[in-house]
Amino acid sequence: MNRMLKLMMAGSLAAICALAGEHHIHWGYSGHGGPEEWGKLSEDYRMCMIGKNQSPINIEVASAFETDLPSIAFNYHTPAVDVVDNGHTEQVDVKPGSHIVIDGIKFELKQFHFHTPSENRIDGKSFPLEAHFVHADEHGNLAVIALMFEYGKENKVLKKIWDRMPDKAVTKVKFTMTADDIMNLLPKDRDYYRFNGSLTTPPCSEGVRWFVMKKPVAVSKEQVQKFAHIMHHANNRPVQPINARIIVK
Repeated sequence: MNRMLKLMMAGSLAAICALAGEHHIHWGYSGHGGPEEWGKLSEDYRMCMIGKNQSPINIEVASAFETDLPSIAFNYHTPAVDVVDNGHTEQVDVKPGSHIVIDGIKFELKQFHFHTPSENRIDGKSFPLEAHFVHADEHGNLAVIALMFEYGKENKVLKKIWDRMPDKAVTKVKFTMTADDIMNLLPKDRDYYRFNGSLTTPPCSEGVRWFVMKKPVAVSKEQVQKFAHIMHHANNRPVQPINARIIVK
């Protein structure tokens, strides 16, 4: 696993600063540093341009392959420790000791973060907010659980994060959220779509296991507006070609 991916997995403010200081690469979601240009900004980012299994995607439910997918075994036992504005999203870092088990492999929860509007789509539908729960196994292989939010009542768990999230880039705020709260972000019905993909931000590394929850959870318009205001812009990568991939449901 390359050093850049390790820094991204670490999720720490120091790692973010080290990455920015070492490469001086300014990427974003519009203009000369926007998604269409990521692959040209650095040799390290070429996968954003040449990759064949890129994320996010549009999940076409009718054409997805139906099978008996196993349940994801959630074992979230540790609290969140801080929330970081890394300049591209608001990221909640989680203390080591929480994990999922899928394919007989344990993937430790590293962090979760948010995108508005959603990056993945379902039957072409874009959602106002999407959360990504980023996990890694002992070899650095990644598994991401994507959770969609739809407009409804205020999300009480999100409020705990929103009340603490910093409004300045490259800023960390100490923050505690219980493991139960993290679990309560997820829908009770945890059926999912599965596909192979990539990171949705540079370096767009592939080989990521993606699990998109079928059922969205509620978020208020005011909560989405607050997040968008802090980000100053949308922070979603456009959907990418599916190519030869199979989506499983």
